[in-house]
Amino acid sequence: MSRTFSGRTILWPDGGYPREMEGEAVVTRAGFNTYASFYTSIHAQAEAAYCADSGNRELCGKNLTGKIICLPQTTGSTSAGAVWQRLARLGVAPKAMLFSRRIDSLAAGGLIVADVWAGADCIVTIDQLGDDFLDAVRDGDRIVIKKDGTVTIQ
Repeated sequence: MSRTFSGRTILWPDGGYPREMEGEAVVTRAGFNTYASFYTSIHAQAEAAYCADSGNRELCGKNLTGKIICLPQTTGSTSAGAVWQRLARLGVAPKAMLFSRRIDSLAAGGLIVADVWAGADCIVTIDQLGDDFLDAVRDGDRIVIKKDGTVTIQ
C-alpha cells in the first residue's frame, strides 16, 4: 500500500529535467552530520559515497550514492557546502534529501552551493514532510518525488 506526503520543494533541477523522479530510500531518524558522513569520500577519488559517521548507526557503512536520504534534519558545521559540492563534482552525491522537518540553514546553504557551483544535477530537496513520513518510510522503499513536493512511498 502506497502512502503520499506533501512537502515544500527547495531544490529541483532546471531545464528539461522530468517533473517526477524516483529512487531507493535510506532512512535515519537521527540528525545527519554531512561532514562526518562523507569525510572519507570527499578526501579521496571515491567511486561511491559510503556513510562514515559511526555516530549514525542507521546509515554508517551504507552506500548513499544515488539514494534518497530520508531524515529529520542535519547537524554539523558550515563545511556542509563544500562537502555537498565535492560529492556532486565526484558524481557520487545522493539523488535527493527528504526532510521531515523544516530544512536547517546549514543543509539549505550547502545543497544550494552544490547546485550552483558543482556544475552537476542538483540534489533534489524537499522539506516539511512531517513526522508521519519518517514513521512510514523504510530502507529500500521505492520513493516517487514530484516537482510540486509530493512524495509517495511505494
